[in-house]
Amino acid sequence: MASDTRSHPVLAVTGLAKEARLAAGPGVEAIGAGGNPARLRALLAARGEPGCRAVVSIGIAGGLDHDARPGDVLVATSIVHAGRSHAADPFIANTLLGLLAGSGLRLRSAPLAGVDDAVLEVADKAALRAATGCAAVDMESHVAVAFAERHGLPFAALRIVCDPATRAIPAFAAKALKPNGEPDIWGVLAAVIRAPGQIGPLIHLARDSGAAFASLKRCRTRLGPGLGVPT
Repeated sequence: MASDTRSHPVLAVTGLAKEARLAAGPGVEAIGAGGNPARLRALLAARGEPGCRAVVSIGIAGGLDHDARPGDVLVATSIVHAGRSHAADPFIANTLLGLLAGSGLRLRSAPLAGVDDAVLEVADKAALRAATGCAAVDMESHVAVAFAERHGLPFAALRIVCDPATRAIPAFAAKALKPNGEPDIWGVLAAVIRAPGQIGPLIHLARDSGAAFASLKRCRTRLGPGLGVPT
């Protein structure tokens, strides 16, 4: 890594195109891979030089802790993946918590789980919670922290709870993304036609997602340039 990276942007690692659009801004380069960890690893590997001064995983997540509600803001203390815990940078984490304090949002610091396959069922969420002690789960943070560690860069994660621990996600909804992270509307409609019974769970997911993205927008406004990461 170059000795002085202060002029470089913060790299915001996201899954959904909507997350990337929210994260982008002055001092921030946002990338996403449509909820596909393998694609994300390839995108990061193709960068060669990291070209950033810090890595922040930002977006929505699935709740594992029963106390976590849609819209809750989680700042990671660590990322747990494949039996290993990867610490987040405590200075950046505390800075993010300070910037978001007083926002009116439910805010906490906690470990987050990273997975390669979506965790859809309530029983699977409970099992992951029991195995890791994590408050939430996403499919990008473990890839992002590995990239940061390889290049000696500070890492942080800010994730908003979407689906709570007590609610399952329709299997087709987890796959209804284009490679660029945009929703595959036609794919969703086709799945609903095949299985009309999924309309109810899909409505719940839409409401949870609305609450999560409302919180994410408020966070993004308060964080400002560089996602609030100090130079």
